[in-house]
Amino acid sequence: MSSSPSRATRGSRLALLAVALCWLAVLFDGLDMFIYGSVLPHMLQEGALGITSAQAGDLGSYATFGMLVGALTAGTVADRIGRKKLMVGCVTLFSLASGLCAVADGVAVFGLGRTLAGLGLGGLLPTAISMVSDYAPRGRGALTIGLLMTAHHAGGILSAYVALWVVEPLGWRAAFWVCVAPLLFVPVLARLLPESLSFLLAKGRTDEARALADRYEVELPAAKPSGTAPASRRSSLAALFRGGEWIQTLLYWVASFGGLLLVYGVATWLPTLMRSEGYELGSALTFVVLFNLGGIVGMLVAGRASDRFGAPRISAIWFALTAAGVFLLSVRMPLTLTFTVVFLTGVFLNSAQTMIYATVSIRSAPDSRATAVGWTSGMGRFGAVFGPWLGGQLLAAGKGDWGFTAFALAGVSSMVFIGLAALRGARRAPQDSAGRALIGAH
Repeated sequence: MSSSPSRATRGSRLALLAVALCWLAVLFDGLDMFIYGSVLPHMLQEGALGITSAQAGDLGSYATFGMLVGALTAGTVADRIGRKKLMVGCVTLFSLASGLCAVADGVAVFGLGRTLAGLGLGGLLPTAISMVSDYAPRGRGALTIGLLMTAHHAGGILSAYVALWVVEPLGWRAAFWVCVAPLLFVPVLARLLPESLSFLLAKGRTDEARALADRYEVELPAAKPSGTAPASRRSSLAALFRGGEWIQTLLYWVASFGGLLLVYGVATWLPTLMRSEGYELGSALTFVVLFNLGGIVGMLVAGRASDRFGAPRISAIWFALTAAGVFLLSVRMPLTLTFTVVFLTGVFLNSAQTMIYATVSIRSAPDSRATAVGWTSGMGRFGAVFGPWLGGQLLAAGKGDWGFTAFALAGVSSMVFIGLAALRGARRAPQDSAGRALIGAH
């Protein structure tokens, strides 16, 4: 009896350690992701590397193409070699790639650096989501993932301040040198981050799992029956399409496409589009800060609401509110009102997409979770590639206002598809004693 509180306390310590280290890794992910959008107005103003508006959109898409490849491959690799090794590799890769951007002498080398950074960025996020899902308290999966994703937007805020404080006196290259700093975090991550207990058991590494559980005095997850082979790469992917799951899987993928088109289109072009609307550079970077502050608030609110009402349902409502907010940004308003709309858009936009990941992660089996999240993220990355390119083409054509409209329409489409997933999930989910569908519960 007396050992029970100690076990719970140590279990909380293990969860806190895993979430804290993943949070820091995702912070650096957010910094590296948003830094390009934050320094882009400076690069265009200076004519750095001879970049034009159309080329700037292409360069933004290079990073998101790398993220597409990283997300599609990393989830499956993580289910085979482990979350920890892949996270260490991803942080190392995007940090070194930022160094390549810092020394680039032309658009081609800079684009290569952003593509390689995208590989690491795309691989890290679904892996970190899978990791914290393994350690999330029962019934708090969406909230834990929402907490993790606040780091992504804290990185976005940090990128705006790097642009304000570093680029002005030292130039745009200095901002990418700052993004090399996470290399110092790699040894800490490699030493302290615990591997997923579920992954270790699924791979038959029972002794390692038991040693880790004993160190923190936590219970091991239920092991699979003997004779059940660990999921292979093909079986993990095939599980997403068995029975009626293929419909749900495709709905998540299409919703993720529109959501990431919206997220990365706005993340890349928000400062530049707001400048095209007549706002000063300082105000345009303030929009980045407010947008990401809204993202932090939204992750916590959406995570708690999703654990109670269901992640697909909350995601659909959030996408509807996002579409309204993004469309309003095309209307010239008083500065204070514009600040408010940007903040609220950040609240809803970022967490709407994350709750898609939360739904997929919570519904997936432990040994195929990273594959499920990775492929949902990866298929959505097609939208992430298209979003920055679309913004660049519209801006180059002198139609910046249409950029906000196009992004708003993407939000509407994601609302429709995740809404269909929510309705279908509600019909299939078990019911609690009050008659509510237990969508999103562990």
